Amino acid sequence: MTKHAHASHDPGPVPGSLPATAAGRFAIGGDLPVARMGFGAMRLPGRTWEGPAGDPETAVAVLRRAVELGVDHIDTAAFYFYEDLSANALICRALHPYRDGLVIATKVGPDRSPDHAWLAPAGPAKIRADVHRNLRELGVDQLDLVYLRFLGQDGPGEGRFEALAALREQGLVRHLGVSNATAGQLAEAQRIAPVAAVQNRFSPASRDAEADAMVERCARQGIAFVPYFPLGGVGAPDAAALRRVADRHGASAAQVTLAWSLSVSPAVLAIPGTSSLAHLEENVAAAALTLGADDLADLADRSARSPRSAP
Repeated sequence: MTKHAHASHDPGPVPGSLPATAAGRFAIGGDLPVARMGFGAMRLPGRTWEGPAGDPETAVAVLRRAVELGVDHIDTAAFYFYEDLSANALICRALHPYRDGLVIATKVGPDRSPDHAWLAPAGPAKIRADVHRNLRELGVDQLDLVYLRFLGQDGPGEGRFEALAALREQGLVRHLGVSNATAGQLAEAQRIAPVAAVQNRFSPASRDAEADAMVERCARQGIAFVPYFPLGGVGAPDAAALRRVADRHGASAAQVTLAWSLSVSPAVLAIPGTSSLAHLEENVAAAALTLGADDLADLADRSARSPRSAP
């Protein structure tokens, strides 16, 4: 097993000319600087949880191209799989041995059976086992960032976040995060160990006062806020305001949506996922798109109340 570069020294800066770095950088946990435009690996094994299966050769090409474009923050999970394809295995195949400065984040808490049924939330023993599973599958002996993913109102208690904190103390995990978390769940986790990142649903189509308050709290506390489903979960919302802003900039609605997320706070990190090289190039290019006051006013009218999603 190859030791992850971050376990021994700090990464050097990624050249500023690379497209993914156009929106600037943020240091996760204060010591893992990443471009604010990253990549989410959920769609690589299959387009949806039910398939169809992705093409592994294309997935490898997408991952390698993402890194060429300056992406140095990849989000994954052991439960991102379809049939015999898994996001972790694809990442390892495409990018291992990992270059200096590449940050790979993963999640524990949920899990799926081989027939794709969602299982009960993991207890402490399963969380420990899942961390070791991610270490094996990614081919590292320290994970940069591990989120405890909440399902509904289940929280960090009953030893769940304590299990992750103990693994952090052992050096198997560098930083901890929480996902799909309420303000109360974040506070409970912070009483146990430092939280370096929050991964919640957030986009122009899925925001409310609670979500806005979480973004502001993360910014105040130096916590990375990493929206999942940054394009709404099913592609960019089809909205007149998005089209108007996109037309002004000669951009796509998806690019405007990503640029909006990055404009909300310097603590926001985008991790759009795709299994398409063309969409990857389009998404990363959104890091260079700057929205003006008129654009943001238009998009503010798109705010909608949206329920929390399943894993």
